[in-house]
Amino acid sequence: MKSESKFDCPFCLVAIESRIIERLGTVVAIEDKHPVTKGHVLVLPILHTPDFFSMTFEEKKDADELIRILRNKIEKSDSTVTGFNIGVNCGKSAGQTIMHAHIHLIPRREGDISKPKGGVRGVIPNRMRY
Repeated sequence: MKSESKFDCPFCLVAIESRIIERLGTVVAIEDKHPVTKGHVLVLPILHTPDFFSMTFEEKKDADELIRILRNKIEKSDSTVTGFNIGVNCGKSAGQTIMHAHIHLIPRREGDISKPKGGVRGVIPNRMRY
């Protein structure tokens, strides 16, 4: 997998500082520039690492805790949220477009799609229904 260096990675640039909405240890959270739903955020390690599998134990631990914190904040601030999708794309063939590890936290609402059964299986549409 081709990996951007920290010098050309959009998640490593100084400009990202203004987008940070939460920090915890080795990770930060930013709003997704192309949100799937209102409140869609990304949790990413501060240090450049290509994907979820290259994250350290500490980064994964901090990411897990920050996801819990964000979920609680989203649920408290938006009573329409009734569920969440948590997703990670690893590699170009899996849909990863920025080669810096990041975890999607996507708030879901009752009725936001007509048939949600299958959830993240929908990345391959004909496998969503079972």
